[in-house]
Amino acid sequence: MKDFEKMPVKEEKPNHPTITMTDGVLIPKKGNKRILSSWMMTFIGAIALLLFLIIFKADPYRKIFFFVIKGTPTTFEITIAAIIGAVIIGTLTGIGSVSNNRLITSLCGVYVELIRGIPLLVQLMFLYFALGSIIHMEGNIAAIVALSICFGAYMGEIVRAGIQAIPKGQTEAATALGLTKAQTFMHVILPQTIKIVLPAIGNEFISMLKDSSLVSVLALSDILKKGREYISRTFLSLQTMLIVALIYLIFTLVLSRLVGLMEERLHKNG
Repeated sequence: MKDFEKMPVKEEKPNHPTITMTDGVLIPKKGNKRILSSWMMTFIGAIALLLFLIIFKADPYRKIFFFVIKGTPTTFEITIAAIIGAVIIGTLTGIGSVSNNRLITSLCGVYVELIRGIPLLVQLMFLYFALGSIIHMEGNIAAIVALSICFGAYMGEIVRAGIQAIPKGQTEAATALGLTKAQTFMHVILPQTIKIVLPAIGNEFISMLKDSSLVSVLALSDILKKGREYISRTFLSLQTMLIVALIYLIFTLVLSRLVGLMEERLHKNG
């Protein structure tokens, strides 16, 4: 009885569930069958509905589709260019946020808080209309700059969190091996950070594709702008917006799957 009383009692630590919230769709991976099957059902459903409307309801859906789809090049041109700009800005901001230089850290912090506190639509209109009277800027350039600056702030926070998630022992080990700070960052910290932040950055790419629809306020002929033009001619609001929504949904689902495949390949290759 005494031996039993002396036995140590293991205290069970409460499991606190982690809730992840994101504006992007969930990225389907092979390991998560539930998300992958949900993605598959949504994707097949969207494709089937779009094909049904185009083939069996040709009037007016086929006309709407071929008119609206003309805005795809503009949408992807702006999105791809803005992604490149946002990655560059976000990487520099993330590195600056963990810098030992207090001035650089403060400037990065002010940039992030300032941009995150202003809606993207306001930033677009400010760059194009307000600054347009001082600095002449084409609509597509203004859209790319605004999207890059806006999402660069969010990506900066993602990169900062990714860098801080790397154990300090990695840096100490690299220093012990004689690597410089630049070599340590490029060959030790950065590759591990990419693996950590890729899912979050992938969701930012997806959000950017959706938010690129806001550039229609700058009179750019993207998918949404083409839809609004067709509505102004035919007054078929419900039918046109349905096609626009399906096109964005399909593009978003395809992009989410590509990000999932990229992440799987990155982890597979080490």
